[in-house]
Amino acid sequence: MKAVRSLAPGQPFVCQDVPDPRPGSGEVLLRVQACGICHSDMFVREGLFPGISYPRIPGHEVVGVILETGPGVVDFRKGDAVGVGWHGGHCLTCPACRRGDFILCSRGRITGISYDGGYAEFMVAPEHALARVPNGMDPAEAAPLLCAGVTTFNSLRHAGALAGSVVAVLGIGGLGHLALQFSKKMGFRTVALSSGSEKSGLARSLGADEYVDMKRENPVEVLGKMGGAQVILATIPHSDTISRLVDALGDNGRMVLLGADTAPVQVSPLQLIPKRKSVSGWPSGDALDSEQTLNFAHLAGIRAMVERMPLDRAEEAYGTMIRNKARFRVVLTV
Repeated sequence: MKAVRSLAPGQPFVCQDVPDPRPGSGEVLLRVQACGICHSDMFVREGLFPGISYPRIPGHEVVGVILETGPGVVDFRKGDAVGVGWHGGHCLTCPACRRGDFILCSRGRITGISYDGGYAEFMVAPEHALARVPNGMDPAEAAPLLCAGVTTFNSLRHAGALAGSVVAVLGIGGLGHLALQFSKKMGFRTVALSSGSEKSGLARSLGADEYVDMKRENPVEVLGKMGGAQVILATIPHSDTISRLVDALGDNGRMVLLGADTAPVQVSPLQLIPKRKSVSGWPSGDALDSEQTLNFAHLAGIRAMVERMPLDRAEEAYGTMIRNKARFRVVLTV
């Protein structure tokens, strides 16, 4: 098969002919139809994830069709349309797994890091990492929902906001453009926070009821006039901006961090205690979370905005993503 591999940390991706993979016990063989390119693929490209071995095929936003099932596969069959996201499997025995919190598995596997991912014509995945894809869903549009989609949808539905609450989305990018759509369809008063008046039309087309240009307006004041935000989804990795927005939270407001930044978020206890505010992070979700994300998006008409490129242009596609030139997700179509 053709596959795009990272041969060593810091080296460009290369497209090569490699042996077809074979499914083992509890695994399925997929014919890959589409694989999204995520910023987290940088972990493979730059060798930043502990324990990763090379060569490695990256890719954790995979949509495909099952060609073959290995021994012990119970609930999936040949011909099923499925997706595989960041969560690539769990051990079933650690404390997190025993309470059903599979995304926090202490021995959890990551698609495209723990084993070869979806930058390829074929891929092997564990059965318990599979999410069913709704009939009629475009594979290229479904692929980003297995990472950016499940991260925004899953975090928002667990953030404690009720219909009609003010939900602010910081950033209109790969995560943010989906977060705005999910927030609107879930019944929240949706506020987009970004910089530049030219983004107002895009934000409103994605579902924003209000747009705050942070170059011209003070978001703390604007959200304060609305009673404060019940939830702020921080989809961009800008810790300084996030720190300034803590005061924009209302009573029991929650800042949910989705964009990973190494710089610290700075907040004082006095900013949190009087109004019971909180700051928390959120990982993506397990296979069932991904499946529910796909189903909700399909039902509500939520779509990822994608740029499609063939497998042999993976290096170019990665460059488009890493330079923040994608609008808004780049997807390899196979």
